[in-house]
Amino acid sequence: QTPDGREPTRERKGQRLYRAGVRSNRKNNSTNKPESQSHSASSETLAIDAFDDTENEHADTYMDGSIKLQKVLADAGIGSRRDMEELIISGRVSINGMPAHVGQRIIDDDQVRINGKLLQRKKLTPTVPRIVIYHKPAGEIVSHSDPEGRPTVFDKLPFTRKGKWLAIGRLDFNTEGLLILTTSGDIANKMMHPRYGHEREYAVRVLGEVTDAQLKQLTSGVQLEDGLATFSKVEHLGGEGANRWLRVIISEGRNREVRRMFEAIGLTVSRL
Repeated sequence: QTPDGREPTRERKGQRLYRAGVRSNRKNNSTNKPESQSHSASSETLAIDAFDDTENEHADTYMDGSIKLQKVLADAGIGSRRDMEELIISGRVSINGMPAHVGQRIIDDDQVRINGKLLQRKKLTPTVPRIVIYHKPAGEIVSHSDPEGRPTVFDKLPFTRKGKWLAIGRLDFNTEGLLILTTSGDIANKMMHPRYGHEREYAVRVLGEVTDAQLKQLTSGVQLEDGLATFSKVEHLGGEGANRWLRVIISEGRNREVRRMFEAIGLTVSRL
């Protein structure tokens, strides 16, 4: 209860739990004497994420009508859920004048502000998400803006009054193929987040012969500068002259990952 004997609101309870979680985690960090500064920073981040139940995909909306803040922001078309989590952690989002935290739940009467500007939720939230299946040609960049002025895939998309188009993954400038775009941050998150295990399939043309040892290395793991990368499947598709085509399947989408994996084992990708 509050000092005047009243029951605290749901929002104040959530804020207290959040602060208690951070304090408890800091106390544990100091007691356990973390091995390094980076480990301590990582643990504090875990405290911030402790109240985010995104692992339960059915927990977006509770029976009391409350909904997770990052879902509201993502559905408004401001960005993906992961982008919204970073926005909240940076302190740029407030609920009823109080700093928001990741995993916080809100109701219709709550006022959400981004950089001090009120979010008009009823006007922004799309009633039906829009999805576009787009064949990206080589020579287009997957970005809303490019300092070099190159063509972007968003130049050719239909106009949307609510939110903005979000690309589900990226294909680099010289890569062509299927690209899915949506106005729903929730759909984008479920398609891109590694925990959902959606596969990406590529046809890769390389210069020169590909040995059995190289194929085995691609499926057992290739060490890149940002960690180990592995194809779940690699198979021959034939080829003519010096070119060989391969079909590969991967369950993540790091920057230029497919090209870098082949480069790491001494093969040059001439088309993707």
